[in-house]
Amino acid sequence: MKRINRGAMTPLLFARRSLFAVLLATGLAGCSFHTEPPTFTASGYIADQGINRLWRQDDDQNHPQTLINVYSPYRGKQTVITRYEYQDNHLSQIRETRDGPDAETVQLRLDQQGDVSFMQRQHASGREKLSADDIERYKYQARAVLELSETLRAGQVTLMQGRWNQGVITACNGETVSPRFGAYSQVWLAKRASRANDRLGLAWLSAPEGTELLLVANEDFCRWEPKPGNL
Repeated sequence: MKRINRGAMTPLLFARRSLFAVLLATGLAGCSFHTEPPTFTASGYIADQGINRLWRQDDDQNHPQTLINVYSPYRGKQTVITRYEYQDNHLSQIRETRDGPDAETVQLRLDQQGDVSFMQRQHASGREKLSADDIERYKYQARAVLELSETLRAGQVTLMQGRWNQGVITACNGETVSPRFGAYSQVWLAKRASRANDRLGLAWLSAPEGTELLLVANEDFCRWEPKPGNL
């Protein structure tokens, strides 16, 4: 998946504006936000070298049950899928899968105190234990992603995915939609479509302040998109 020069900057600016709005919304939430957030949410954000898409399932008390982060790099094809599972509002398991030529799987299980009860890294040449630094890094990332999902949800930054077919965009729920992408994103999308038999997979962010195209790929994201109750 290629990085686009201006296209990469545009989503980044959007993310910065969105996070500013989110911080403002979070500051006002204590006195003005009375609606319970949905138990299933999808969002996304920009990383240094790629795009992260988040799906989160909560229980009825709005405590996290499952959080999935799918990282797609701008360069290369090594998608990283990290699954966080929670019990009684405590992180209980981390499972990360990297595909591509250097495919590997990392698994951590934690007790109620946050101590590791099981760990391993598995790749083509065998299995090995994780270092203490690796463990702390995975635990830190888990906290950071959960906090960011809270912030994005408070700011109503929502991830949408769908299919482009000859100029028509159909969301994964089957609804025909017309997201208002910026002029540059529209030109970029048209160029990609002309090189892909006019069939593409799309991912975009929608927020109160606007819409921004995140990903365009020769892949049908709807085939594997998580659904409520099936995360």
